[in-house]
Amino acid sequence: MDDNLNMNDKENRQKRFVGYEYKELVSESRRMPLLMDGYECFGWELNGQLSTNSTNTAGAGKKMTLYLKRNRSIVNKMELTRLQHNFEACVDEIEKLENNKTSRATVYALILGLLGTAFMAGATFAVTAQPPHILLCILLAIPGFLGWIFPYFVYKKEVVRQNERVKPLIEKKYDEIYELCEKGNKLL
Repeated sequence: MDDNLNMNDKENRQKRFVGYEYKELVSESRRMPLLMDGYECFGWELNGQLSTNSTNTAGAGKKMTLYLKRNRSIVNKMELTRLQHNFEACVDEIEKLENNKTSRATVYALILGLLGTAFMAGATFAVTAQPPHILLCILLAIPGFLGWIFPYFVYKKEVVRQNERVKPLIEKKYDEIYELCEKGNKLL
């Protein structure tokens, strides 16, 4: 009889209750390896589920949902949560910097294209006027065509320039992320 009690007691000790907190994370699939590695350093583990969202916007990367869990009674939870929030802020800043590479170039190209269109509208009105002003039409059409051709080249040049300006900032943020992950990993 005592052997049965000891055996049940051992089984109960082995099957202790562990309370978990859960987190659902939605991000682009290209960011998932960084996020999985990072959250692992703050005590989170993959909950065995990873799903792909089929409703993504045109031009955007494929979105994925990551389900994580973490022991609620983890040691140093407050510090790990603080480091995790800093990690999330760094990831958001990297995303903003990545988007910044093309946003200024897009604005410049659109402005130049709109100016070209305005000149072409002027050229069209000049040629359809009574009597037609052919010389004015030619003078307005030249910058109009240039305003339609140059935005592509301005866009490409500005993207390269912004990429060179933003790249060191992104690398600095990645270094900060690795430092945060290292600190979090030491606390586990």
